[in-house]
Amino acid sequence: MTIHKEGFGTIFIALAVLLALNAGVYFLAGVDVTQYTTLASFIVFALVLNFFRNPKRDAIIQDGAIVAPADGKIVTIEEVEEDEYLKTKCLQVSIFMSVFNVHINWFPIKGIVKYFRHHNGRFMAAYLPKSSTENERTTVVIEDRKGTQVLLRQVAGAMARRIVCYAEEEKNIEQGQEMGFIKFGSRVDLYLPLDSRIDVKIDQKVVGRQTIIGWLK
Repeated sequence: MTIHKEGFGTIFIALAVLLALNAGVYFLAGVDVTQYTTLASFIVFALVLNFFRNPKRDAIIQDGAIVAPADGKIVTIEEVEEDEYLKTKCLQVSIFMSVFNVHINWFPIKGIVKYFRHHNGRFMAAYLPKSSTENERTTVVIEDRKGTQVLLRQVAGAMARRIVCYAEEEKNIEQGQEMGFIKFGSRVDLYLPLDSRIDVKIDQKVVGRQTIIGWLK
């Protein structure tokens, strides 16, 4: 287990703030109070470290498989109209990430990035359906060797204030390759062809790089 590079700045700031807070409490209230604030600070710092953890895990590499792009819980499986890029009906599969999940995102299939956009937006709770189109988000479209396109959307949540995405248009990417990071509670949406086979269920917990969401035809 290591710390993700996107967490170094936040961890440093958190450490500095907590040290300053405890120093202030020590000089104003003495040792008796400081021992409690120190314990509370340790818990807060441990939670920050846990959020930015980068676990070592082997990726499932399987032609045709759609591998989970994030850790979390399946909150949506439904037929929708995707009107940003694909302009057609798709199967939407959404994964909600709580603050306790790993927040790294991975590419679900191998292919070439055909489209990438970042959209400014609101910060509603990520489990709400409207968050997919109204919240701060990025949209990435991947085309596999057969010409099948999969759209992947990183969506900010009520606590998420920064989405990081490493996708670049016309770049080849590998299945399970790191795609980005969302800081604090958030959601990832997959838009798949209607004839895709879905192997997950609502409320099922999935593991990024290791759970197969379904299969492309």
